[in-house]
Amino acid sequence: MAVLRQEVDPSEVGLDPKVLDRMDRYIAHEVEEGHLPGYLVSVARGGKVAHLTTHGHRDVAAGLPVESDTLWRLYSMTKPVTSVAALLLVEEGKLSLDDPVAHHIPSFAEPQVYVGGSGRDMVTRPADGPILVRHLMTHTAGLTFAFYGTHPVDALYREARLDSSVAPGTDLAGTVDVYASLPLQFEPGTEWNYSVATNVLARVVEVVSGQSLDAFLAERVFGPLDMPDAGFCVSDTQAERLSELYGETEGGGIRPVAGLPLRGRPRFLSGAGGMVAGAHDVHRFAEFLRGRGELDGVRLLAPETVDLMTRNHLPGGVDMRTFGSRPSHDEPSKDGLGFGLGVSVVIDPDRTKAPAGKGTYGWSGVATTTFWVDPEHDVTVQFMTQVRPRSSHALYPEIKRFVHEALLAG
Repeated sequence: MAVLRQEVDPSEVGLDPKVLDRMDRYIAHEVEEGHLPGYLVSVARGGKVAHLTTHGHRDVAAGLPVESDTLWRLYSMTKPVTSVAALLLVEEGKLSLDDPVAHHIPSFAEPQVYVGGSGRDMVTRPADGPILVRHLMTHTAGLTFAFYGTHPVDALYREARLDSSVAPGTDLAGTVDVYASLPLQFEPGTEWNYSVATNVLARVVEVVSGQSLDAFLAERVFGPLDMPDAGFCVSDTQAERLSELYGETEGGGIRPVAGLPLRGRPRFLSGAGGMVAGAHDVHRFAEFLRGRGELDGVRLLAPETVDLMTRNHLPGGVDMRTFGSRPSHDEPSKDGLGFGLGVSVVIDPDRTKAPAGKGTYGWSGVATTTFWVDPEHDVTVQFMTQVRPRSSHALYPEIKRFVHEALLAG
């Protein structure tokens, strides 16, 4: 166990403490109104934690408070970690971004692309080209999620019982083969569609490394970066620190809901959404990226590799909303945001929903967890709670506004 601690006063690193105090009061109000159980927020600048607040409960019914060592289900914040794992293999020459996925997972050898129709009347054609590893990392492979309801291929994912992105009774290898048996929504590389692609990438990591995903990450990422609570399950000694998971009700309140089965090593190791971690672990990972691949004298990736990861890879410099031209992605929150290798990237600050420096990158999880790195202002931020909202949460833009204001006022 490692505990995140505040290291400097905000004013010492050019952050206005009054603005950060207003941010705390704003989020605390969400707790008092019953919209959140509790939360942790941290802001670091120049590698030093300058603001750290915990408030409310990790388990409301039990009266257990959020503490600095509380553990959180990261869900999709797992994706950048899996992307780093793949980039480690790229640097070693064992993997290339331009490798056809079928070189490592044969079931992807003959991808079919959707043409028209639905169900039994669906028409497909062979893809013009292979799915590449870079397509997985940029969510341009043509894969999808079962919970979308905007395309006939989404319905095939539901018929395959992929509602939770895992084929019942299978492990990562078996589930990925199910993905491969279904048509692609579009020709690889031609659109952006957030999807199960990072699970496929996780399986590529396993095949190329010869290790299970959890073993590879523990040895190559979590250990070297001092992330002792990061993993895919919790031990008996960790369990008491794990936050309860809540879902948002129709009236805007919250209630406990089932979460990832984190007791015992899972059969399905989700590289897209299976991790649990504490604030210390998230901070260490964000600082590793801010350091362009190095943290406290430990270098895992070359600076050029992190630069590659954190720049926009969507063709023509367009944003996710433009390139992901489907109803499920037609959201103002994607304006001005491109996509790198596992992270979103601010490409046009004037168009983003919340203020951020150009080049700011990061990602979020479905249980209302997020982190970002702002290289222009030398800042890393994380916000942790455990609520699965019914729709997009307004908290993130507000927190970004407060942090940006604290930078300008400081």
